[in-house]
Amino acid sequence: MTATTTPEASSVESVPRPGVRRPSLPRLTVVELRKLADTRAGLWLLIVIGLTTAVIVTLQLSYADAADQTFVNFFVPSLLPVGVLLPVLGILSITSEWSQRTALVSYALVPRRERVVAAKLAAVVLATLASVAISLTVAAVGTLIAGATGGAGRWEFDESLLLNAVVFQLANVLMGVGFGLLLLNTPLAIVTYLLLPTVWSIVGSLVPALDRPAGWLDTGRTMEPLLSGVMTGDQWARLAVSLLVWVVVPLA
Repeated sequence: MTATTTPEASSVESVPRPGVRRPSLPRLTVVELRKLADTRAGLWLLIVIGLTTAVIVTLQLSYADAADQTFVNFFVPSLLPVGVLLPVLGILSITSEWSQRTALVSYALVPRRERVVAAKLAAVVLATLASVAISLTVAAVGTLIAGATGGAGRWEFDESLLLNAVVFQLANVLMGVGFGLLLLNTPLAIVTYLLLPTVWSIVGSLVPALDRPAGWLDTGRTMEPLLSGVMTGDQWARLAVSLLVWVVVPLA
């Protein structure tokens, strides 16, 4: 089964028939958002993402030192496990079209593949922004509880950290979408996404000749400063190059 657009299919959509309206991109985005929770795998993944954030904050309230129970310390650690799960959601948003055979419907109703892909990208971006908002909310609740139960409960927060958190999560989820579009197979895309960057990171750290290129191409290195403070110009440049290779090229 292929999802390529034939000239006949393109002309069907580009020349609307009387009384037939082409679905708008916002409408397609709403449909794709609904698809994220239509399957059991997608629904449970969304539930696990939400629960993971709550569990991490709960553990910090229970076991972390009182001085460490601050808004930043609640917020940043919750981003890391969610950043691992969000790419899987991005992969499923693409590959489930083939595993569930909904591509037969999607590309019959909207023959222009780029519009469907644009709607999928918009849907996962909105879901990612929602995950950051949930992390902020749960961190705020944790800070309030910490302040009421003897913890530090400090609210100091650098606004640049919020931008970095959004970039961090968007980069992760779009990398997953890229691997999903490239491979169109759920198990293969998930394994490749988890394995290939990890192998490159290990090889780059073990082989001296690759250490310098890895500083520009290893997303493990280039994305780490995002959650540790203010990014320098050199760090943003390294991040941009690594995302060009691991996000833009697979998406293209």
